[in-house]
Amino acid sequence: MRIFLLVAVLWCGVLSGGVSAAGDKWPGVDETVVEKVARERGREARAPLINTDQGDLLLFVFLIAGAIGGFAAGYWWRMLVTEKGSAGRATVHGAAGENHDTLR
Repeated sequence: MRIFLLVAVLWCGVLSGGVSAAGDKWPGVDETVVEKVARERGREARAPLINTDQGDLLLFVFLIAGAIGGFAAGYWWRMLVTEKGSAGRATVHGAAGENHDTLR
């Protein structure tokens, strides 16, 4: 029981200390480099064309991309996993391992 409490207290200390110090100590590349160079060249930051920080838009975009990728992999599954014949075409093997038919 004491070990559990010790681990819980240490874990909470790590989480709270890391979150408060991370923002002040390590600014991102966008802030330190990109925004600095843009200000020097006379270009200020503007709002993005499609703001994915609001709501679940980014999650929805990844959902659609996964659905399209899953559909494509499922549609061409036979081509992805079958063996290649000597002519570079996928072949269907019989029970004895002989080529009976060539898929096109």
